[in-house]
Amino acid sequence: MILGSILNPINSSMLAVALIPIGRDFGASPSATAWLITGLYLATAVGQPVIGRLVDSFGPRLLYLTGTALVGVAGLIGVLAPELWVLIISRVLLGLGTSAAYPASMFLLRSESERTGLRSPSGVLAALSISNQVVSVLGPPLGGLLVGAGGWHLIFAVNVPLSAACLVLGALFLPRASALGADLSAARSERIDIAGMALFAGTLTAFMLFLMDPEVARWPLLAVFAAVGAAFAVRELRTASPFLDLRVLAGNLPLLATYVRQFLAFVTSYAFMFGFTQWLEEGRALSPSAAGLVLLPMSAAAILVTAVTGRRAEVRGKLLAGSLVQVAGTALILLIGPGTPIWALVVIATIIGVPQGLNGLANQNALYAQADPARMGSSAGLLRTFMYLGALAASAANAAFYRHGATTAGLHDLAWLLVGVSALFLVVTLADRSLLRVGRLDEAPSR
Repeated sequence: MILGSILNPINSSMLAVALIPIGRDFGASPSATAWLITGLYLATAVGQPVIGRLVDSFGPRLLYLTGTALVGVAGLIGVLAPELWVLIISRVLLGLGTSAAYPASMFLLRSESERTGLRSPSGVLAALSISNQVVSVLGPPLGGLLVGAGGWHLIFAVNVPLSAACLVLGALFLPRASALGADLSAARSERIDIAGMALFAGTLTAFMLFLMDPEVARWPLLAVFAAVGAAFAVRELRTASPFLDLRVLAGNLPLLATYVRQFLAFVTSYAFMFGFTQWLEEGRALSPSAAGLVLLPMSAAAILVTAVTGRRAEVRGKLLAGSLVQVAGTALILLIGPGTPIWALVVIATIIGVPQGLNGLANQNALYAQADPARMGSSAGLLRTFMYLGALAASAANAAFYRHGATTAGLHDLAWLLVGVSALFLVVTLADRSLLRVGRLDEAPSR
């Protein structure tokens, strides 16, 4: 399960150092290669909740094995892709294939918890969370090594042995659906919200088509986005078994604030990772391997901060510290240029790594304190959805500011956006007074 769960973050983050080499090989600008980012996250944002419902109905084995097999096929397509659009299809397939492991893992954990009588297999949950975070932040350095060793094709080729390993382990150890009959019968009795799935996909697709190329001729896409989005909201609020349960937000402003913070945090995180890395290669003329090494201290800072603060239940201090450091780090990007020494670039990357280690974990802890326990599954699923929405917005920002290449001027324009997003994150945190109670109430009974 852990091996399968890392397929999405590793494919998300390794690409950061490969975008410039891919663009050179296909003669494409950064605004065009940004679709490689968008394709994966658009597929994941739609695919993960869809596959989650299918796992509940048909069990984890079939969906996990199908998904990981698709990852291997996508990797082969990526290696052999003759055109950029074929490579984008490969990324879409990767997004769909890597969407199976997380819901399959959660299903198995829930089943094991019910079988053993334990409330929560916290050790396994911690292992899943840490492995995903570590792989995500180590992705750019690893991708840089692969690109340096054999070109960008290797970041796609690596999916083939990973897929094979997941298939072997899954076939050996995952329970068959016949062994989970009681667990699956209730889910199969519920209707799958196919209309909701289609409306959600249509809403995201229309909005991303506009954001990736926001010209006057594409403004009608905003009307399509608004109409389809409204229909999606009405549908999900009225159906008994919605695709995305928007009712978890009803009267719960603190939870809504947490979703907004999650979105803003990942806009900054992914926009920096992809935007800064592309500038290092094109604007600073570093090799992919060198660019990956510049980002390595960012990875180390994020992991260290998570390890040091992860056991503290209180979240407001983490979020305030994370937002302040994030504002400072994004503002420092405005000072860099082609002649900036490597040590200064490393320092900025390290500073940006600190809020990455604070904000995501703090938002997750806030959600568990704010969500209705009866809707915890839906609430946690929406948190991941807002993470993917943040990644999609980051992809659109990179496409907009790097329309003519990953220039220093484009990086500075991107930095101004990130300073604004980081400042808004700080405002939302300060305005959420409910955070004062999160963690402290949990600690009260032990005193």
